Amino acid sequence: MPEFVRKIAHRMTLEALLKDYTVYNQWANAAMVQWLRSKPQAAMTVPVASSFPTLRDTLLHMWGAEKIWLERLRQQPAEPFLPTVFQGTTSEVFHGLLAASTALAEYVQEQPDDFFQQSCTFRLFSGKEDTRPRYQMLLHCVQHSTYHRGQLVTMGRTLGFSDPPQTDYIYYARLTGNH
Repeated sequence: MPEFVRKIAHRMTLEALLKDYTVYNQWANAAMVQWLRSKPQAAMTVPVASSFPTLRDTLLHMWGAEKIWLERLRQQPAEPFLPTVFQGTTSEVFHGLLAASTALAEYVQEQPDDFFQQSCTFRLFSGKEDTRPRYQMLLHCVQHSTYHRGQLVTMGRTLGFSDPPQTDYIYYARLTGNH
């Protein structure tokens, strides 16, 4: 458990919450990937009615979203949205999502408290410019992944997987001793 998580119980701030929340996101995505790696890999590309047509496509979307939000937070030029160009394997999607979640969490841990209140200007996919406080960007990014993890569970159940991991935030808080 990261040291800063132990300190949260003593001093909850927006900054501490966001740092914890990105570590939670990393943990929850790792649990989801571990679960899906244990399933028949052919199931990752079976069509299931949802926002994205397959488990693999949903994971790829999550990876692409976490990657683009990190680029925006870092004020880096945006690369093409990953799901529009990626042609790799499901194993590479698993690895990519975990790497993106780790990169996001590590980047956020390094930031000073005033970082979260600062605004960022970036381009939307439509080309329109947008400006947001970084705390909103981070909340959106992690909530977005939470939303899609829920879809992955539902899609998995549709495919006959009856043992999804527990990835609720409160479960994570109990595991880490975060009171």
